[in-house]
Amino acid sequence: MDPALQKTFTFLSFILLGFLLKSKFNSKEQVNGIKSFILTIALPSTIFVALMGVEMSASMLVFPILALAFNFVIYFITPPLLKVVGVDNDSAKGRTLKLLLPSLAPGLSCFPFILEYLGEKSLADAALADVGNKFFVLIFLYVMAMNMFYSIHHSVKTSSKGKIKELLMSLVREPINLVIIIAIALLSLGFNFDSLPVFIGDTFSRLSLIMTPLVLFFIGLAVKLKKESLWAILNILLLRAGVTLLISTGLVLLLGVQDTSTILLMMVFPLSSCSFWPFAHLSVFSKREKNSSKTFDTEYAILVLALSLPISTLMILGILSSGEFFARPEVSATSGCILLGTVVLVQLVRKLSSSRFNWQVEENKKLIEQAE
Repeated sequence: MDPALQKTFTFLSFILLGFLLKSKFNSKEQVNGIKSFILTIALPSTIFVALMGVEMSASMLVFPILALAFNFVIYFITPPLLKVVGVDNDSAKGRTLKLLLPSLAPGLSCFPFILEYLGEKSLADAALADVGNKFFVLIFLYVMAMNMFYSIHHSVKTSSKGKIKELLMSLVREPINLVIIIAIALLSLGFNFDSLPVFIGDTFSRLSLIMTPLVLFFIGLAVKLKKESLWAILNILLLRAGVTLLISTGLVLLLGVQDTSTILLMMVFPLSSCSFWPFAHLSVFSKREKNSSKTFDTEYAILVLALSLPISTLMILGILSSGEFFARPEVSATSGCILLGTVVLVQLVRKLSSSRFNWQVEENKKLIEQAE
């Protein structure tokens, strides 16, 4: 069996194990504890090891800039995408999706697989790219959530200066970002992983080893299968993935990227699942609403996050396990078009079926009226 395929089955086994043991972790605090351990210890350790093994260069700034640009592109094209799937942009669900779809959570859905398939250098590049994404989800999306809230509740007056300052401080205090800052500072001073004291390097190395199985186990625990709105959310996420693949392919061709690992990195990083940060933002404002006019739909947001994680994981695993095959622009572009075409076709069929059903109902009403 192909080694990459064997690795994929191993990863899926960890996810399956987490799913089968959901009953043993029925407390929300237990699951959140695993997530906190990943984001505060295992993942920062892995990123530190990866960053300390690379050489500093000005080209490293390209990755966060590209990630930030991608966030903005998806944000501004989300309204027309929602029209394709029949979601009203001015509804609570529409505003919720405007915040969730442009956000990325590579820490849980992307980094482990980049490390296993592409190596530490690619992980270091992905970690730097996530810096741009973090600024987008923490700062820009909070401001957008605040503006959406005020557009619905014109009478509410409060100062946002303190909250924005708090978010900026949380960006600096977050373990992942602290590790990136420390690693870049050490690299700038001429240090690398081999020049660190042995006990420090050994500690970070051993902690980084537990990240991949722990993240996969967490994914299995976090999956929640609910029938409500699953079909609509699935269409939205597939539409997002199709557009993402086309944007990534166009960027690869525009920049003339030839390195296979870099191409695959540019394909899978934007396919990361939706981030939990926008959900935190909209939850803050939802708590302040006491009347029937809701700015956001928190229950819908939870469903989107729950479905986004496994879908992104499967797509990323499929791309990386295919090796050089998916690094070909014609393959990634075709895949994006297939995803878009499938969603559009499904929506057309549903509209036609709905129109025919409504027509049949009207005809039955006329027949009943004539009979009376």
